[in-house]
Amino acid sequence: MLTYHGILPQGYQPIDAGFDGNLIDGETFRKHLILLKKNYTVISPGDFLAWCEERDKLPTRAVLLTCDDGLLNCMTNMLPVLQQENLKCLFFVTGASVGECRSTLWYEDLFLVFFRARSGSFEISCGNLTINGDLTTAEKRRSLWWGAVKRLSQVDAETRFTFLRKARLVLSTGQLQGNNDPVDERRFGLLKRDELRALMTAGMTIGAHTLTHPMLSQCPPKLACVEIAESRSRLEAALKMPVWSMAYPFGDRESVTPQVVNMARDSGYKAAFINFGGGLGAELPTHAVPRIHVTAEMSLAELEANVAGFYASLQRRAGRGPNGFKAA
Repeated sequence: MLTYHGILPQGYQPIDAGFDGNLIDGETFRKHLILLKKNYTVISPGDFLAWCEERDKLPTRAVLLTCDDGLLNCMTNMLPVLQQENLKCLFFVTGASVGECRSTLWYEDLFLVFFRARSGSFEISCGNLTINGDLTTAEKRRSLWWGAVKRLSQVDAETRFTFLRKARLVLSTGQLQGNNDPVDERRFGLLKRDELRALMTAGMTIGAHTLTHPMLSQCPPKLACVEIAESRSRLEAALKMPVWSMAYPFGDRESVTPQVVNMARDSGYKAAFINFGGGLGAELPTHAVPRIHVTAEMSLAELEANVAGFYASLQRRAGRGPNGFKAA
């Protein structure tokens, strides 16, 4: 199981290696697909659903392509490569993509606010929420951003929006992206409803990625349940198609707890995906399906070593045990 986060648009200048590192360039993506087609059986999302429902078995050396977040570049830059290589992908999108207006991911907006802010100390208060710190170094900016992501995941989307608006005023960052710049739009913009339908028409499958992409482990349980269940309902209403899978936002061990996994199972999803665990194994937990997280730093040789299970084998020999996740 592989997870991508999109393609860096041509002309985009990366801001920060960590921030932009989840996206790869289009030619690298093509090389990945060629390698996978040559050495493995790249299955469709429908094939994986059949396995989840015990209607069919997975072939040997099976590989499933998935992509999180639903950025516009999934349509403009990623889809053409998939079509040229005649492969299918499972795209996970947030509730924002059922609308008719372009929006962005709040936690990326927040990073840009901190990254572009003037150097020095700050304090921002919004209701009972106060975030403060020192923005004198890039390392401190990243740390404050990640801490703020956790804090803002504890509140509703409206409070997050209000906080972001106030942060832009306090930190004097102005616009988050360029003035309708097409490169910035492809990098930061999210897919809209008509574009989701176009992906489906092209043979791709749409899954849920919650309503607003909070860190679910930090959400109050009631809010987390709404994020998980309502994203599916809204997507199904907009697309007139069943939505059987979801990917947990961020998808790491800190973000996905047994309680969160049980929420996905209880919400009726056939499968839910995490972003760790190596993506290997015949006995995959259907509501914590492990994936190989592909990044810009991963070379072609590293990708093959991950997919072939070489790294997992080394970990077993070192006595580290499996990397998978089990719900309580």
